[in-house]
Amino acid sequence: MSKFDEMITVVPRSTLFNEEKNKFNGFLDKNSVKGQEIFDTLTKYEVKRRGDMEEDPTYKQLISYCILENERDEILVYERLSGGGEARLHGQSSIGVGGHMNDVKGADSINEVLRVNAQRELEEEVGLSAQKSQNLAYIGFINDDTNEVGEVHMGVVFKINVNSSDVEAKETDTLRIKWMDQAKIDNYDDFETWSALILQALK
Repeated sequence: MSKFDEMITVVPRSTLFNEEKNKFNGFLDKNSVKGQEIFDTLTKYEVKRRGDMEEDPTYKQLISYCILENERDEILVYERLSGGGEARLHGQSSIGVGGHMNDVKGADSINEVLRVNAQRELEEEVGLSAQKSQNLAYIGFINDDTNEVGEVHMGVVFKINVNSSDVEAKETDTLRIKWMDQAKIDNYDDFETWSALILQALK
């Protein structure tokens, strides 16, 4: 199946941002009023074909975006190589492991839909089993409407503490990973927009 035929979760922009009253750019903490109101709209997600959504800014595709921190308080940084799926992001570094979300049949809540998708991506991308990702914590959202990729996506941001020995790049043709001291990252030019915005917000 082509990646464009994948059925993904999306939310109408007008619903998500309450007719633009709750629109934001950058990282939005889950505990902010706006963050809580946006989270409440996620239950209204729809399932659409990815190819139809990639250039339709009236919908936001929900993306899981997991920040990994190890026992030395370093964060995982990875570079997207040319074998990866999103050509618009090749060569850029990221702190977020994740991807598009799919419907979860039988899920009891939106929390379960988000968690199951985030855990699947962690296992697929960096080999972290579901048993070792139970401490996954939702921390907020990331959005950037200033470029064509960001305009049609919104990230649901998670943070997780892991043992670095439990993590490895599963798709070495698409990802190269390393651990970095966040305090020593002071140049964001090589990072994709979402990562740069989160790094600055959480500094």
